[in-house]
Amino acid sequence: MNFALILFLATVFTGAMWLWERFSLRPARTNAADAQARDFEAANREAIDRGEKSVIDARNALYARAMRQPWWIDYTANLFPAFAIVFIFRSFLFEPFRIPSGSMLPTLYIGDFILVNKFSYGIRLPVINTKVTSGSAPQRGDVVVFKYPMDESVDYIKRIVGVPGDTVTYRNKELFINGKRVESQPVGDWVDPFSMTTLEESREKLGEAWHRRVVDPRAPYGLRGMPYDRVGNACTYSASGFTCRVPEGQYFALGDNRDNSEDSRYWGFIEDRQLVGKAVIIWANFSDMTRVGRIDR
Repeated sequence: MNFALILFLATVFTGAMWLWERFSLRPARTNAADAQARDFEAANREAIDRGEKSVIDARNALYARAMRQPWWIDYTANLFPAFAIVFIFRSFLFEPFRIPSGSMLPTLYIGDFILVNKFSYGIRLPVINTKVTSGSAPQRGDVVVFKYPMDESVDYIKRIVGVPGDTVTYRNKELFINGKRVESQPVGDWVDPFSMTTLEESREKLGEAWHRRVVDPRAPYGLRGMPYDRVGNACTYSASGFTCRVPEGQYFALGDNRDNSEDSRYWGFIEDRQLVGKAVIIWANFSDMTRVGRIDR
């Protein structure tokens, strides 16, 4: 059972308890407390009329006890506003994720906490994943979170490099889109802070935005072919790389850590329905808070 379903069920349950409390239990307690207060006042009218504080305090304490919520209401109905706020925020606005691997280095570090925009690609109903607004289509260069095509209970994060209709070629560790080499600028050596491996860094331009990427000069140029049931005839392979034609309604994604990323090169395309949202900001990294800020598109 995934977290979205658990959160939905908790929100529904606490909401039902809140409605029961608001429209049934509370009015019943109020009527009972009013009746007890009237009986107490009738039995102690002279003392109350004289303004005896101890008697008035006793009446107020009696009323407060009668109005007290049962403990099970306190732990259910009173939690509904908090569950509702979290459910709406997480389902329709922004969802937090933690980066567990180095496949998006040097853009995203292990331990980065990110926020993912849930509405930019269209709002989907939680649990059933039905799209109710169209939103905008993912663009080349967007960093996206999606359901891993090989196991949709797992969330992955990669960078979109190919949109529907594109021909994506990755040859000799260079990226080509529709036959045109993607503009890149070498930066120099970059040391992976987690493995202490020296990689080659460059800046790459997809669309109008630049981002960082690294390759491992020791890794081979070629790679194994993707399963036929994942890509069909959409991809061809050679010793130096591959070429894939992106089908309609699907996307091709790569990790910025090109030789240390399991991405579309290995499991195929991302379907539109598998998109969770666009990663927009790093909001925390408790090992290095200087990392907080906007994610390179």
